[in-house]
Amino acid sequence: MPKIPLASWVDSLVDWMGDVFSGFFDAISFIIENVVQLFTDLFMLPHPYLFIVILAIIAYLLGRLPLTLFTAIGFLLIDNLGYWSQTMSTLSLVITAALISVILGVPLGIWAAYSKSASRVIIPVLDFMQTMPAFVYLLPAVTFFSLGVVPGVIASVIFAIPPTIRLTRLGIMQVSGELTEAADAFGSTSGQKLFKVQLPLAMPTLMAGINQTIMLSLSMVVIASMIGAQGIGAEVYRAVTQLQIGKGFEAGLAVVILAIVLDRFTQNIFKSKKRGA
Repeated sequence: MPKIPLASWVDSLVDWMGDVFSGFFDAISFIIENVVQLFTDLFMLPHPYLFIVILAIIAYLLGRLPLTLFTAIGFLLIDNLGYWSQTMSTLSLVITAALISVILGVPLGIWAAYSKSASRVIIPVLDFMQTMPAFVYLLPAVTFFSLGVVPGVIASVIFAIPPTIRLTRLGIMQVSGELTEAADAFGSTSGQKLFKVQLPLAMPTLMAGINQTIMLSLSMVVIASMIGAQGIGAEVYRAVTQLQIGKGFEAGLAVVILAIVLDRFTQNIFKSKKRGA
């Protein structure tokens, strides 16, 4: 039996997309580059100590004293080790990828919750996206966007968006039917029912999805250093290729600190809102 030429079909499809949508890809590249640069400039604008104080205040408002101490000590350690600018670059990449994932993922999750036909298409696609090895996403990203920051962000979005879509859909579907029927009985429109009943009740599940998306974005940004994405991931990759165990441990520790802080911040955002309510 002859081999199915799947590889050549994929190559032909990628070449066709590169020719037809080149202008679209250039526009996306321009927007992403400027957004990442905006966040980088914003994070690098204050002195590191001032930025740490700001983070500590946010940590205290969200998680009280333990999170405040960990955030302050952790980022002071990052600055002391000499990875401040690389960490800020990584933070910019992660926030950009997470924002794009949320902007795209939440509407898709709502659509999948409302439409069974859309759900039948979206869920298998998410299964495919989550089971495909992460390194595979680097290939089309480089093909369409060359090397640098943009393909790293695009690959991170593809890899990290499924949890937001899945858990947004799950959160809305778990809202009690009695509550939606009561909203209908009071004459609520579809928009009012979504934004005043379903989304507020689904918020804990939705925030869990966003939390996972941020964590996956961070892990993929580190992998994306292989295709020119700068930041702390590039330091990890350089240490691995040069067998510099000590520097690899230092850079990896910076990634761990950043990951824990982002995880705790996103976990506590909704808890603080509930306490305030």
